[in-house]
Amino acid sequence: MATTHNVTMSATPRDAGRRGAGEARAQEPAIEVNGLTKRYGAFEALRGVDLAVPRGALFGLVGPNGAGKSTLIKALVGALRPSGGGVRVLGLDPLRERAAVRRQLGYMPQSPALYEDLSARDNVAFFGGAHGVPDLRRRVEEVLAFTDLAARAGDGVATFSGGMKRRVSLAAALIHRPPVLFLDEPTAAVDPALRARFWDLFRSLAASGVTLFISTHLMDEALLCDRIAILRRGRIIAADTPRGLLERGRTRLTVRRGGVDEARTIGGRPEDLAAALHPYGLAREIGAVAVEAESLETVILGLIGEE
Repeated sequence: MATTHNVTMSATPRDAGRRGAGEARAQEPAIEVNGLTKRYGAFEALRGVDLAVPRGALFGLVGPNGAGKSTLIKALVGALRPSGGGVRVLGLDPLRERAAVRRQLGYMPQSPALYEDLSARDNVAFFGGAHGVPDLRRRVEEVLAFTDLAARAGDGVATFSGGMKRRVSLAAALIHRPPVLFLDEPTAAVDPALRARFWDLFRSLAASGVTLFISTHLMDEALLCDRIAILRRGRIIAADTPRGLLERGRTRLTVRRGGVDEARTIGGRPEDLAAALHPYGLAREIGAVAVEAESLETVILGLIGEE
């Protein structure tokens, strides 16, 4: 009978170094922006932007029209050269390591960049071929099904509505399974039902480990993100969780005591509410307590106004 030997492989210093480097990369942010600027003549579209987006996060970028949202995304995907500062996507420079970065990211621009004379299937297949996607035919059908395009896959894009074209654009951005996805106003001019479907897809992608960087001007969508950055005139004026931003707002508190309403304005934190109720002791004579917190849109507009 042959003797079986159990052999334990010990890591060499080189193996340990590789493992340590891999673990360090896994802990690095998916997206890093340091002092990013972009000038067009005398106009500064971006003025020293600093950001860090964790891997697997659903990150929202909000701000008024002309704030620089599209310019920032174009800098992150390597579509324009910054005037100053640095950008890293998965540890790579989008300009110096353009080919490597483009294999790692998907980009859905604000205006769908599609071939109108091709079908949805052929459009997605074209982008998949450009990325060298293996088993392309099967992968095209997978991504068409994922974006609810299977029933219209053979139809020409020229016959599609704006919302349908956005679905094709999303499918094209997903065809090569990118770990980082940039979406520039992905639900602009999209009906509420399709918008809800899009966000179901986004959450599904984030749950699978994909990092999503989403530019939006819709505050109800921003609430669905893990973190939000507010961009105004090319500068980040706040970056926090939705709850953290809401706590920067004000709350209208009304207490009815002895049939008389006593109203006051307090901060948006739970501690502020507790402190405001302490003097009342929540006695029996308090018949009702009404709390009206500011909406995220109001808070963000207030921060923009203060800036």
